[in-house]
Order: sequence, then structure tokens, then C-alpha cells
Amino acid sequence: MNGGDGGEEVAGAAAGPPPPLEWKFSQVFGERTAGEEVQEVDIISAIEFDKTGDHLATGDRGGRVVLFERTDRKEDGGSRRDLERTDYPISRHPEFRYKTEFQSHEPEFDYLKSLEIEEKINKIRWCQMANGALFLLSTNDKTIKFWKVQEKKVKKISEMNVDPSKAVGNGCIPSSSVSSTPRPYAANGGYPDKSYNYLSNDLSFQPGGSQSLRLPMVTSHETSLVARCRRVYAHAHDYHINSISNNSDGETFISADDLRINLWNLEISNQSFNIVDVKPTNMEDLTEVITSAEFHPTHCNTLAYSSSKGSIRLIDLRQSALCDTHAKLFEEQEAPGSRSFFTEIIASISDIKFAKDGRFILSRDYMTLKLWDINMDSGPVSTFQVHEYLRPKLCDLYENDSIFDKFECCLSGDGQRVSTGSYSNLFRVFGCSAGSSEATSLEASKNPMRKQVPTPSRPSRSLGSITRVVRRGAESPGVDANGNSFDFTTKLLHLAWHPSENSIACAAANSLYMYYA
Repeated sequence: MNGGDGGEEVAGAAAGPPPPLEWKFSQVFGERTAGEEVQEVDIISAIEFDKTGDHLATGDRGGRVVLFERTDRKEDGGSRRDLERTDYPISRHPEFRYKTEFQSHEPEFDYLKSLEIEEKINKIRWCQMANGALFLLSTNDKTIKFWKVQEKKVKKISEMNVDPSKAVGNGCIPSSSVSSTPRPYAANGGYPDKSYNYLSNDLSFQPGGSQSLRLPMVTSHETSLVARCRRVYAHAHDYHINSISNNSDGETFISADDLRINLWNLEISNQSFNIVDVKPTNMEDLTEVITSAEFHPTHCNTLAYSSSKGSIRLIDLRQSALCDTHAKLFEEQEAPGSRSFFTEIIASISDIKFAKDGRFILSRDYMTLKLWDINMDSGPVSTFQVHEYLRPKLCDLYENDSIFDKFECCLSGDGQRVSTGSYSNLFRVFGCSAGSSEATSLEASKNPMRKQVPTPSRPSRSLGSITRVVRRGAESPGVDANGNSFDFTTKLLHLAWHPSENSIACAAANSLYMYYA
């Protein structure tokens, strides 16, 4: 359903909507065998591509960060400029390999508040590369860490191959030079009281020299990846951190919890500035919390944050030091008479993302994806129904707490498509150009297109079509719009779109699936 005027301004309108993409399986890491039980600590909880798309990071509930590196470009003849073009033809599907992993966070206990702090990684954000080293931020509920991952050359040095027992009598070392007495050392207890074979200073050789004495030499240059924690940004949040976001200035970043947003300098770990505080004087007056926050991709003074009431606020850091008043407010007015017990719960925004050019903001609430134009605050330019067939099941979803699941969203680098996850390990890809009807359902498996029945991407405003969607789900209880049985235990919460290609990485429990089109 197109939301109001302005939809024609979406990218790609001039040339008409591009044809729907055909998605293919690329790779899987950590694939489960049939019947294998997944350990809680292995479940992936964060995914992020770096700006080049050549590196991918995942975090899991066990506090580990795993890095993957792209390998298929190294043999390609294209220049870096060619590779960064969005229309660059891919000769074969993108391939990544495991690079390294490290333990980012450990479980902690806050003795003052009697609170257990999980090691689970909530968010990962890449920072600018420098001198061939990778830099990234990772956070759990309370502590943010700044990591440097760098290749270190390990030099192996061959020892002097002098064996005194063999050297004696071979004409290399005079027998008078070899002694087996306690090693002399003047300092107090410098060496333990035991016998050492050592060479005296009057080492001499017969004519012709020694064949068994070599000077130390460097024999190999092995490289190993070393991850080092450069800084720890701690003790700045009373509530659980839900977002971190880098600024385009390369020097600062923000961290957001339920009630506050803090601004940090990457070089200073013991001080941050509170720029947004929505905590009321009396906590009984609390009506909404912050759910996600992100910096504008190019304007270092602009950031946006979303709330549990379904609104997005754009703030300008140039207006004042404390940004409690927003520059713009984006929220959709609810239709009269549509309010129910679940209205506020499903309106809560779980994730927001800026488009690459910064013109649009994509938001995900429980039932829909919405695309907002930052120049138009009257309403979203497009709304995409993700799993409308679940609307009759909201009572069940509330009882098993699935209604509070936080799904992430992402946009393609060219801004023409958006994607988000659903249940039964499904994720949806929608075309957001004007006139596009692209709405593809994919399953996180080696056969992503299996059992897919086309479903309308944007039901029209007429009541008839909406009731038809609802009825179809109600006629066959326990079956979704694709003919698959409901499975609320398998959910695809985390996914990321490659910054310059049609390639998606998504997490299904402990498995990382990658697809390309």
C-alpha cells in the first residue's frame, strides 16, 4: 500500500521499477545437521558488513565476535573503483571465508544492583580501517569495547645448533672449554642451584672452521591475526544498551539505552556526553522508551532515534547540547476505530536504518516495514506488510512473548529494495521504487525459493482485500501465507545487506546464510 503523496520520489522512479530479483543460495557457515541441538551461546545475535563489503562480522550470545573475509574479488581483474560500482557485473557469486574470532565480552555481575550482565553481543559496528588493521565496536547490555584486528608477523629464529657433548673431540671446541658446574651468577639467587653446560669465553676452532656452529637466522615469517581490545567504554548506562552507531566524522559514536543516548569520542573511554534523556522525574509517568538510534550517514550533526510508541525523531546536534527537543517527528496517525489491546505493542519500532544517501529512513515495527522521506513528516512514503497473516494470532503471540521479538531491517545500497525477517526462518525482500510490486519470500536454507507462493506485497486500502488476507490465514489454522506451518521458535531476527551489491547475509539460530541475486 502506498502511503500518501511523495512515493514517486523514491529512488529509481524515472526509469520505472526494476524487475524482481531472483535470489540464489551462496554459502552457509555453521550449518546444523538434522536433529542437532543448538547451544544457546552459539545463536547469532548481530550481523554487520563493513563499508567496503569485503568484511563481515557476526556476534553471538556467548560474547564471541567472528570475522569473515571476502575471497572471490582477489582474482578479479576489476579495479577498486569498478568493484565499488553498484552496476559492476558479478562474474560469480560472492564468496567469504572464515578469518578469525575472539571473545569480546564475558558474563559479569553487578553487585550493587544484584544484576547479572549477559555476555551476549547486542550490536557490532565497523570503524574506519587504518594501516591495514580492522577496527570495530561491539557491545553487550552495559559495556562497549573498541577492537583492533591486525595481522602480526611471527618471526621464527633458528637457534645456534651447538651441542657441547657432540662438539667435544670433533675438533670444534676444546674439551677444556666445556664445563658442567653450577653456573656462576653474582646476584642474589639469580639462577637456581643446578648444573648447566655452558661455553667458556675462550672459544677456538681448528683450521677449516666449524661445521656444527651456525649464527641465529630468521627462518620464516608466519602471519597470525591478533585481536586487541583498545578501549572499554563502561559505566555510562543504567539501562540495557540497544544501539551503537558511528558518526561520519570518524571520531565520535553514540550509544543508546531505553531512556538515554550518550555521545562518545573514540579516543576517550572514561567520559561521555548525555545528549538525549527521556527519563521522567517520576518513573510512573513513563510512557515510551528509546528502541533504536542511528547517525545520519553523511551529516555528522544529524541522528535519528525511534520509540516504543512507533515514532521517529530526527535531532540536530547544532541546536543545543541536550537534544530533548527534536527537529522533526515522523509518526503515522492511527485510523479511527482501529485501536485494540495490541495496538501499542505492535507499533513499537524495533529497528531503524538510514538509506545510503541519507534521504530515507527505514523502520521495522512488529507487523510492517515503513519507508520515510526525511523531507516529508506527514507519513511514510511506503508501507510493506511483512506477515499480515499473523494478525489473527496476536493473542497466541502475546502469550508466548513472540510479540516482543525485535526484528531488524536493511536497505540495498542503491536504495531500490528493503528486507526484513519473519518466522519459520523466512525473510522478505520488497521493491521500494514507485510502481514496484516486488515482494519475495525467502527461506534461510540452501533452497531459499522452496514452497513460496506469491503474496501481495501491499494490500490496497480497501477493506475487502485485507479481510481476504486475514481469512486465508484463518481458514487453515497453523498455516502461514506461504503454505508453511507456523513455527514461532525459528525466527530470522538479524540480517544485513551488502553495501554495493545484491547480496544478503542472515542468521538462522547459529547458522549464517548468504544469498546473492
